[in-house]
Amino acid sequence: MFEPRVALASLSGEADADWARDGSDHAGAAFLGGIALDESTREAARALVARDRTEFLPPDPLAFVERELDALSDAPIRPGVNVRSATLEPVSAVAAVCADRDAIVEINAHCRQSEMCDAGCGEALLRDTDRLRSFVAAASDAGADVSVKVRTEVTGVDLAGVARAVESAGADAIHVDAMDSESVVADVAAAAPSLFVVANNEVRGGESVREYLAYGADAVSLGRPSTDGRVRRRVRAAVDEWFDGDGTTIDERFDDGEAASADRTDGGET
Repeated sequence: MFEPRVALASLSGEADADWARDGSDHAGAAFLGGIALDESTREAARALVARDRTEFLPPDPLAFVERELDALSDAPIRPGVNVRSATLEPVSAVAAVCADRDAIVEINAHCRQSEMCDAGCGEALLRDTDRLRSFVAAASDAGADVSVKVRTEVTGVDLAGVARAVESAGADAIHVDAMDSESVVADVAAAAPSLFVVANNEVRGGESVREYLAYGADAVSLGRPSTDGRVRRRVRAAVDEWFDGDGTTIDERFDDGEAASADRTDGGET
């Protein structure tokens, strides 16, 4: 789906084309957004802004996505767009834009803010497997590669079952915010073997990278540390070592003596 197998995870109101280009030195993909697409999720985003959270609220979300993706047309990174919607039509429309630009559309079943859940997206979508399947199918039918962003530790949600459901609906990837339940990545990878599994949360260097890849993840992603070039470099080196096995240690790849063990305090994303 992308190489190198390091992604930059969406940061609410911050993850735009400039952010993706800045991180392209050591990442293979960058998920822009999150973008609230329909009126109910845009109203939720406005409420979040009112309590000091950063959100993208362009007048025309679809035109905004088009501009941001076009700005990355010559960048050495595969873009994705993390989207939030309570209705299917905007998801189909943005997926078509992504398909035209070889970008990934990522369905957000991850947000835990009450405003977004009340609007019917984020964790509310994660809890409603049939609705989530319909969103994935709509995006897939529009021709885009589809990722689904999820989180662990949501009461009553079986992520392995969710993975099987979105796989059958046409998803290509699942992006797992592991919280403090890293081993769930293994359950997801085993349940849906055709999905490209991206593991997220507290990815900072060799230790965290090896843990997630050993659990069966195909790639890892960076949240808040995505803006720190030192962290991107450590993570890229660890991923390369895992997949390439060229015999050098992670520390030997650094030219400034940084310790690869400086792992683990990622921040949350959208």
